[in-house]
Amino acid sequence: MALIPSFGFCARKDIYREKAAHCKAVLLSGRAAVSDPIPRTGVARLKISSMVYVESMSTTDRGNPMIRLEEVTKIYQQGTRLVTALDTISLEVGTGEFVSIMGPSGSGKSTLLHIMGTLDAPTRGKVWIGGELLSELSDRDRTIFRRKKIGFVFQFFNLLPGLTAEENVALPLMLDGKKLSQHRDRIEALLERVGLAHRRGHRPDELSGGEMQRVAIARALIIQPLVLLADEPTGNLDSKTGSEILELIAEINAAEKTTVVLVTHDPSAAARAGRRLSLRDGTIVSDVRA
Repeated sequence: MALIPSFGFCARKDIYREKAAHCKAVLLSGRAAVSDPIPRTGVARLKISSMVYVESMSTTDRGNPMIRLEEVTKIYQQGTRLVTALDTISLEVGTGEFVSIMGPSGSGKSTLLHIMGTLDAPTRGKVWIGGELLSELSDRDRTIFRRKKIGFVFQFFNLLPGLTAEENVALPLMLDGKKLSQHRDRIEALLERVGLAHRRGHRPDELSGGEMQRVAIARALIIQPLVLLADEPTGNLDSKTGSEILELIAEINAAEKTTVVLVTHDPSAAARAGRRLSLRDGTIVSDVRA
């Protein structure tokens, strides 16, 4: 079995010949992002697991925040002492915003991103994504919500080595039991958008670091997410390639109005965002809009 650490799901290398139901989801630092297409206008009616139908605001409704945190605190226990990673953070991120988060190591920026992505839960406080109060969801429904509504891009790409670029992009759909024939046009359009249509048949070991990250971005977008969360997406790339990746993310944000939250150590990367947050000791010390 091949394991994707940050996405937290297992898949056979011959996944294209296996039913996605044979893959078991496991929780590590993240989970796969899998989705049905989401309507871009009006109100989308979503069915999450065995829950009743609930209403969630469309990504074009700018009258409501896409992400809302209310007095969020996260405390970890390390041995006999308690460590406060986030300290009473209240924050709203508007639909279609591009927000960067900076801060020194240990400032809480990755913890904040994980809570936004439902990979972790706050010790205290409330979190809404797309109008959905996450604390009211069961663990199972929260997992399904994450798979269907949130796209992730990580520093180390996390591509399955036995799959081609095209198959890696399509993997979330396969894991969700979707018929690829019904999504072929979107897969091809995303590969074209990230500049890899000519590399669709290549496996990760035949791609450069920048090309692998482009595949990862396309994979995150295949579900048409409400939110795209990027954790140090340029940290494993040279400066020129990293700049190209940031430009691609900015273009996607502008063209598709996808809400983007980017965690980075790089001031030049943070400057690409229209809004820049700085964290220190688990609190927001600066919130600047361009």
